[in-house]
Order: sequence, then C-alpha cells, then structure tokens
Amino acid sequence: MRSVTAVRTSVLPPYAAHLRVYEPLAAFPEPERARWQAYATTHGPDADAVEQAVAGAALEEQRAALAELVGRTPRALPERESGRAFVRVVDQVTYVCPWATRLRNWQALDELRESWPVALLDTALPPAARAAAEADRERWRAEHPDARPWILTSRWEVPVHWFLPFGEEDRCFVPAAAAGPGEGDVPVPAALFYLTPMAQARRRVARAYRALRTDLPQGRPAGAAEQVGRWLEEFHPRSLVELDYGGLVHLLGSERLAADRSAGELEEGLAALRAGETTEALRAYEAVAKRWRRVLGLRQAN
Repeated sequence: MRSVTAVRTSVLPPYAAHLRVYEPLAAFPEPERARWQAYATTHGPDADAVEQAVAGAALEEQRAALAELVGRTPRALPERESGRAFVRVVDQVTYVCPWATRLRNWQALDELRESWPVALLDTALPPAARAAAEADRERWRAEHPDARPWILTSRWEVPVHWFLPFGEEDRCFVPAAAAGPGEGDVPVPAALFYLTPMAQARRRVARAYRALRTDLPQGRPAGAAEQVGRWLEEFHPRSLVELDYGGLVHLLGSERLAADRSAGELEEGLAALRAGETTEALRAYEAVAKRWRRVLGLRQAN
C-alpha cells in the first residue's frame, strides 16, 4: 500500500469548493464493498489523519478530467463511471468517497442548461450530444434508482448553508509551505477544510432548520438547510462529512484563509437566533453571505 497522496504541481485546480461524504466500507453492499476494499488497500489513503487535507488527490481528479478532454471531440459525459474514490483513514477505520464522475457530469449538465444561453450551450455541447446524454441517464436511473452523489461542487463560492453541518472545532487550516529539498521549486498550497462525523452534522443541520423555520419562516435559509439535511440523510450514519475550500484557496490567499471563520460565525448567529436575538442572528448571517458574495463577484473580474 502506498503512502498518503502528495502532489506538488504548478497547475491550479478550478475555483470550486466541495462538500463530500465519506462512507465506511460497511456501508457498501457486496460486491461493491470488496471492490472498494481492494481499491483502498492498493491505492492507500489520501489522508490518514483528521488534520490532513485530500488536496493532492483532488488535483489528481482534476487532471484525470482534463486528460479526458485533450484531443477528443467534446462529450456530455465520460463513457463509463469512474472506479476511483477519495480515501480517508480515521481511528483505523477506512472511509471512501467515490468520485461518481458520470453522475456528477449529469448534474453539471443540468446546471449548464439552467445557467447558459441556449446559443452558447449549443456551441459548446450540440443538442444531439445532450439528447444522447439524457437518454443514457434515464437508462442508468432505471438500473440505479437509489443513486446519489457523494460529492457536491460549488464554483466561485461556498454556499452559506454548506457551513451548517460544521462547528468551529471542525476547522482545519493547513498553511502553505515551501518546497522541500529535492522536491523542485513548487510549493505546497494552503488548504482549508472542515471534517465532522455524520451524526454531529445531522444534529447541527436539524437544529438550524428548526430555528430558521420558526424565526425566519419566509426566508430562503430554512429551505437551504432542509436541502442539505435531506442529502445527508441519504448516507450511512457513521460516515464523515467534509467541506473543502478546494481551488478557492488560490482566490482567498493564506492571510484571508487563516482569518476565515465562516462556520463559527454562522454557528454564533444560530445561537443568537435560538436565544431570540434576531437582529444579531441576521447580522452574523449577512456577514458570512456578504463575504462569499465578494468572492463570487471575482467571477466577472478581468
């Protein structure tokens, strides 16, 4: 078994954050369980401690996606599902987060359909290719009615409701480091992520939803909390939940990353809301939302 994934490169990942669920091997039915066990044994962990990021493995995933595009006619999705996963080992328990690339590509296609002008979408991905992808998805759905992605992706921002499963104590900031001797001139970038047990994540989201539904019944935050809560319910109760800032670390920089307390601020705002201090709660929520709107605004920058 090889050591923890460590990739040093000058290639920057996309400006995207990821919400991931790592399930224990026991969550998978056979023969899928045996396949992931063999993969974890051969591949080794991408992180074997709570405070380690999976940034190297995430970059490998991006490289694999880019390799699919080079020298090929654009396609709506890969020809076959990925057999790879992120692997974490915590307290001697192995957890896997399958990439599920085809499933996530279908979801990304839906997002493009909703956000891109038709003329631009037709140029990037012709209607015939999209129709074939949709037919393929319907066939796949019939065979996998309970399928769900282990990874959610958000480009250019971290949605505020993604912080609800986490507390300040779940925060892991890994400062940037210079390249060591013999490792070239490429430094190791900073990383910021949150990692928490599924049971804790569900409790936090449920408490947030109750408070938001009661005190802000007409607002969007309650609906967003319900959305992330329903997604978490799809997984094994002994899973791990991770929010990874991913490529956004290159937008924020080390100083802003070190000072970022988005999850803690939102947690304090919810505590104020439960205490009846609505004004303070709204102030905390708006502070976090405004911070990420500024980051999102960079999408339009030159």
